Amino acid sequence: MQKKNDSTGFTLIELLVVIAIIAILAAILFPVFARAKSAAQGTTNLSNLRQIGLAWTMYAGDYDDVLMPPRSFVSGSKFAYWWASYDSTSQVLREEEGLLFPYTKGKGIQSDPSWPNRLRAVIGFTGYGYNYAYLGTGRVSSTSVGSPSETVAFATSARLDFLPPNALQGNTYLEAPSANYPTFHARANEVGHIVWADTHSRGRKPLLRSTPFASWQPQPFRQARLGEIDRDGDLTTNELFDLD
Repeated sequence: MQKKNDSTGFTLIELLVVIAIIAILAAILFPVFARAKSAAQGTTNLSNLRQIGLAWTMYAGDYDDVLMPPRSFVSGSKFAYWWASYDSTSQVLREEEGLLFPYTKGKGIQSDPSWPNRLRAVIGFTGYGYNYAYLGTGRVSSTSVGSPSETVAFATSARLDFLPPNALQGNTYLEAPSANYPTFHARANEVGHIVWADTHSRGRKPLLRSTPFASWQPQPFRQARLGEIDRDGDLTTNELFDLD
């Protein structure tokens, strides 16, 4: 008597059930993975900022406590900036000649891993901006910073291009609120990161503008998550940037 062969394949219903289970698991796990990746990038981001802050402090220590300037003349059309040197004639960017490079000893520290900046390539891949207007103007002594724990040194930064379509670009100089041009960029779960003059770092939500200012409308900045670092709600004052 011939035995009947048992079927070892999946039925259509069983396949659909398996696919449904995989889809449910993917829907649950993918956001978890995305949050884990974002958290890891945020940790690297804070680490980068802290290293930049420490390098900035060591720079001042080597220059009689004078804080780093926005740029330093090298020769001809070449200037050194905090993240690199740039020769406008040859259009050559050298990260290893940046003002802070001797203290970080590594390329890439100026790049934020959570923001794959590909625009404004002339300044390289950047992610952070310097409080140049107060800390880098003239020969500012580190001892003139009245409250280092409440004075921004560097922060995650970007800018909108001045020309249409006003694309989001790399930015290396952080503007204070009274400049009327938001450059504090919230990249990780609507939070930006800051290293303060005492070198402690932490995340902070930007104050996003809701009414027109200068010649700008607020919507493009809100959509790009560009806002201000502010404490008192008065955007004509710069209490977290100035030396008081």
